[in-house]
Amino acid sequence: MRDLVRSEAAESERLRTLSAPIVEEMWASGLMSAFNPVAAGGVEPSLAEMIETWIEMAWQDGSFGWIGIANLPSAFAAATYLPDEGFAELFTRNDNRVAIGGQYFPNGQGVVVDGGYRLSGAWNFGSGTAHSAYIGAGFFPMDNGEMRWVSEGIPEMRVAFLPREQVTFTDGWYVQGLKGTGSYDYNVTDVFVPEYRTMPLFTREPFRGTSAASRMGLMPVTAAGHASFALGVAKSMLDDVEELAATKVRMSDMATLASRPTFQKGLAHHVAAWRAARLLVFDAFTAAEAALDAGDELTPRLRADMRVAAVYATDTARACAEWAHLAAGTTSIREGSRLERAFRDIYTGTQHAFISEKVAMDAAQIWLGIAEDHFGL
Repeated sequence: MRDLVRSEAAESERLRTLSAPIVEEMWASGLMSAFNPVAAGGVEPSLAEMIETWIEMAWQDGSFGWIGIANLPSAFAAATYLPDEGFAELFTRNDNRVAIGGQYFPNGQGVVVDGGYRLSGAWNFGSGTAHSAYIGAGFFPMDNGEMRWVSEGIPEMRVAFLPREQVTFTDGWYVQGLKGTGSYDYNVTDVFVPEYRTMPLFTREPFRGTSAASRMGLMPVTAAGHASFALGVAKSMLDDVEELAATKVRMSDMATLASRPTFQKGLAHHVAAWRAARLLVFDAFTAAEAALDAGDELTPRLRADMRVAAVYATDTARACAEWAHLAAGTTSIREGSRLERAFRDIYTGTQHAFISEKVAMDAAQIWLGIAEDHFGL
């Protein structure tokens, strides 16, 4: 898809969502459903295959990569964790051609009623919703005005999957970067959602699928996606500035960028840092995958290791992107260039709370024995 995505990148930004040719090719190539369980038209890839796919998508274009970590895990989660009746409605009825986007943080409340919930709430940054048939929406179940509790201090949190026509979109996607992701704001008021079209947010008990990822739950898969996105965008910038260096001559300097020792040292350092971060991500996620395949539990420490790897990879990738941006000089500020777009994209995507310093601190508390677990990891 490289040629198509790169040629359509500017149009996706203009539309503020992926262009129709890209979305259609995601379906035609099998990419849109690839991460699903076999029963939903997927191939159940390993985590390494997921990570490599996401890196490639983000290398092609930041918005395309972000859609990869929004739509693909959303369909994966719904196909894996919805009970049979919900799976039949979303996937079987649609011949497995169903894109899902949205935000899973519980910004809604679902009043418990017979057979399901009356859902109300408002959600921001619903990535990939512009071309999604179903919209995910996180919520707290409310029973007689009270939250339900799964354990001491931890409320029950669920995700509802809503048909597009039941959702009110208010857009709001006017941003610095990742402009082509259609990450719209949306809301619902007192909409009935049947129980079978909801799933627990932190479940690791699949109804279908046999891969280790299906037994990890949505949090590690999402973490792998964020790490891969940042690595992919940073690699595009490192590759582009390396290519540029052969011909780039800075004002008042007769030599090319490639011949300057400071550039050579900077390139070596940042490419090495990028490779190290990538290896850390593969090490943490494949170690957890191997443990599950061996029949072991997904321990809090394994989950902490994956989340820290994602945070570290994000921080490293951002530093690589900043160096490439500065090294490229005025080329990187030309509106519409890959370097300019990638710089905006990585600084937008890495603002996400999922790879914030709070995640690193939660993980460190597990390593230090200060906390036995953090349920959000």
